[in-house]
Amino acid sequence: MTRSALPPPPVPRLQRLLGGAELGELRRRMRNHFERHGDDSEKGVLRLTRLTPLEYEAVALLVGLPARATQSVRVEIACLDAALSHAGIARSLRDALEMIDGPLVHRAAVKAETQARWAAVLAAGPGHSLLEAWLGNAGALGVLKRLARRDPEPAVRLLGQAGAVLRDLPANGLTRAQLAAKALGDAHALDGGQPAATLVLAALRHHEKSTATPESGLADDAVEDTETGKPSDRERDIWARAGVLVNELARPALLLNLPVHPSSTPPGMKGEPDYLSLRRLLRTRFEWAVERKRVYVCENPNILSIAADRLGAACPPLVCTDGMPAAAQRVLLTQLADAGAELHYHGDFDWAGIRIANHVMQSFNARPWRFDSGDYVDALASIPQKDRDLMGDGVSASWDPSLLDHMRAHRLAVDEEAVAHLLIGDLERQNVAPAAPVAGHP
Repeated sequence: MTRSALPPPPVPRLQRLLGGAELGELRRRMRNHFERHGDDSEKGVLRLTRLTPLEYEAVALLVGLPARATQSVRVEIACLDAALSHAGIARSLRDALEMIDGPLVHRAAVKAETQARWAAVLAAGPGHSLLEAWLGNAGALGVLKRLARRDPEPAVRLLGQAGAVLRDLPANGLTRAQLAAKALGDAHALDGGQPAATLVLAALRHHEKSTATPESGLADDAVEDTETGKPSDRERDIWARAGVLVNELARPALLLNLPVHPSSTPPGMKGEPDYLSLRRLLRTRFEWAVERKRVYVCENPNILSIAADRLGAACPPLVCTDGMPAAAQRVLLTQLADAGAELHYHGDFDWAGIRIANHVMQSFNARPWRFDSGDYVDALASIPQKDRDLMGDGVSASWDPSLLDHMRAHRLAVDEEAVAHLLIGDLERQNVAPAAPVAGHP
């Protein structure tokens, strides 16, 4: 009799023989054999150990074992199949187990099939060179599988979406929502945490890291602010470098007297502090007249405010990072460096200030401005006595390794505002090149 011609099994008899919660562990071990080995004829023996008396009795009744007290048996699956089939209870042991507890899955076969499907995804190609390069990176396939919930079909769709976005880059000041609507038909498809956005950022980040120099400052991974759900500054930077605006009005860059060429749009009024948003920096093509000219960069807005009050229009070009540069500050400093400016940086003499300075020096090829070990020691002499307030191991300054030793020895921080008189004096002595019109007065 063929398999399909067998009559429906008498379920009550099967339940009496192998069913019930008390034989659940026995069935689990039998199922585990099929899930591991499938129908492999070379794995045709069940080795059952630590059997309870009830479990042994169930197996003994099926194949006619003697009634004795033992915890271990070795039974050929073919004998179990024949006994069940001959009694008209089930076609085989496998069928009997599926009737009671549901379908069995051959794990090795499923794994092999899944691997073949993922191999087909990779063989088909992601449709963009940056995605292809990223997929060759260790761990990339794991990220793609996680985003696709371990299903190759959604993975193909996600790669297609990411490729469509990348083909529209670089953008020219397009908002992220506009880019998403244009490339994917959904204004929210590139919001923070969305799978397509994650793939695009991963591909862009990998490309930047693979082409970056040690001085570029692009070696760190972007970080998502998981508490707020908002993109971090570094994620925003990646989009910005691709010409895409994310929260383009957040943390604008503070500046004073940045010169532009006569044909360029001036960013502000002569002698007055002004702000440039990321939106404006990416949408307006400022032609900075700074080639081989000094542009001073400070960490704290108070320094720029004091310079504007004291020097006004006579102040040399000055930019403020306002702490660690965010997207707008980084775009502005990049534009100035690309235009040939000689950036000179000063910040707080504390560990956070050194971290910020390392980033500015390395990312934008800046030079220290009153910011080496000698300047630190001189600054200590000009501030009031205070308790030692620098704790921890410290941060090495890339431009002056000896600065770490001095700061460790004194354990005193020096805020940038404490040496404002020295910084303003430098600005006052620095001549502004007359051929370069100040912003707002071409």
